[in-house]
Amino acid sequence: MALRHLDAAYNLGRWLLGNEQDAADAVHDAYLRAARASDSYAGGNARAWWLAIVRNCCLARLAIRNKEKRNVAIDQHPLTAEHWMPHTDADDVEDRIDSAKRQRLITQHLQNLPDHFREVLILREIEELSYREIADLLQTPIGTVMSRLARGRALLQKALADNVTMQAPYGL
Repeated sequence: MALRHLDAAYNLGRWLLGNEQDAADAVHDAYLRAARASDSYAGGNARAWWLAIVRNCCLARLAIRNKEKRNVAIDQHPLTAEHWMPHTDADDVEDRIDSAKRQRLITQHLQNLPDHFREVLILREIEELSYREIADLLQTPIGTVMSRLARGRALLQKALADNVTMQAPYGL
């Protein structure tokens, strides 16, 4: 069950933990937990069940990290947009450069969002889970998922718009 969704689990772990090694460790821990708890799986959406286990392992690692006061800086282990953004076959070099810049900006601003907004955006927009699946995974009401998603999108859009405004000459 878990192996079919291993890429999604690793991707979620990378976004929540901020680096590939911690994500790999968390997914490994989650796989062991899932294997031990497989007899208690009551059916339903296997992907949501598996990602909930991965999320819990990531949150446990974050709690330990925060307790030890050794947070990882984003620029220390950069997450590149190539991991989740679709590649374009643009013929024009300028279009490809602009696309790469936009992808870097989106990745940067997404990483800067508060965890509860970033996590819902990742699950919905990148992992393409339904609102119900996200609500089940996070063990929160579907209305909370919807409001976090809307607020996260708005914050991301504002950050991107502010970035464009800051780069315009003389604030124009």
